[in-house]
Amino acid sequence: MYAAAEDDAERARIRTALYAPPRGERGPRRRRAAAAPAGAGASTSVLLAQLAAEDEQVAGMRQGSR
Repeated sequence: MYAAAEDDAERARIRTALYAPPRGERGPRRRRAAAAPAGAGASTSVLLAQLAAEDEQVAGMRQGSR
């Protein structure tokens, strides 16, 4: 593929097209990340609390197995 390219710019375009994620993977991810809901702070704190609780459980399991 690179042999058919006439200059470095065309090689760069070919490389970009080859290593780009599939179109179905690109579109929805960008839209979801850009649009944050208004109550995101509340749900984030709930998730962080759940994560902390799970972390304590895992730490307890590690200490109990020693």
